[in-house]
Parts: sequence; C-alpha cells; structure tokens
Amino acid sequence: MMWPGTEPTISQKRLQKELLALQNDPPPGMTLNEKSVQNSITQWIVDMEGAPGTLYEGEKFQLLFKFSSRYPFDSPQVMFTGENIPVHPHVYSNGHICLSILTEDWSPALSVQSVCLSIISMLSSCKEKRRPPDNSFYVRTCNKNPKKTKWWYHDDTC
Repeated sequence: MMWPGTEPTISQKRLQKELLALQNDPPPGMTLNEKSVQNSITQWIVDMEGAPGTLYEGEKFQLLFKFSSRYPFDSPQVMFTGENIPVHPHVYSNGHICLSILTEDWSPALSVQSVCLSIISMLSSCKEKRRPPDNSFYVRTCNKNPKKTKWWYHDDTC
C-alpha cells in the first residue's frame, strides 16, 4: 500500500515483486490468501495443502508471513497459524518452525517462494508425525515471535 507522492522503499518494492510472483506462479499446493494482503503488504497468509504421496496429503495448513521494514535483509517471521498446525518433529504446536533459513541461514537472495518450497520439502520428507521432544516446555516458555528463539539445529532428518 503506497501513500500518494511517496517513493516506495526497497522493502516495499521487493514485497510487491514477490507478491506478484506468488500470485502468478505459486509453489505446488500453495496459494496466497488474497484477503490477507488487502490492508497491508507486510503480513501475508499463504494457504498450503499437503503434497500428494506424503504423510500430509490432503491436509490444509496456513502459513503466516510477517515482514519488517528491513526485508529482504532481515528474514520474515514465518509460522503456521489457524486451526491445523502440522504434527512434525520441527513444528511446535504453537506454529513455530525450526528451520535454519528462517533465522541464521537467511539470505536476501531467498524469497517467499523459496521459503514455501523449503517448508513443503520439510513436511514431504517426514517419515513419522510427532512433535519436537521439547514441545511442551518450549510452547510454555517461548517468545511470541519465533525469530527471538535461539534455535539449535541438531538434525537434518525427521
């Protein structure tokens, strides 16, 4: 959303470009929730469907993306939201996702589409639906913003 007579920022230009890319060429099983971007370009909801042939086939999820004014130099805040949070070893029951590209491995070369593809891949490669071992403690004690968590990335498997 632009005010008349104002020059768009780097962040706003990048978000507009990514918004169009997500609308015109979304990753498989992903669609932008158009209502979510009507009032603000800095908060999006992406509707997601579990990939065919996986443990999540046919399940529907929602991802919430929040962008700071420093995007793309600062990673977006990304978490599952809504009624159905996937049961996965790297997804907490409050929707927080333990995925390195959302924090320390973020690069401005990444995009909303690449984050979506990484999350689809993470879910699709899962062999057993279960919560992270520290789910109860984490959910009770964590910050509402998952980017404020100091994640320990200790496995590449599900």
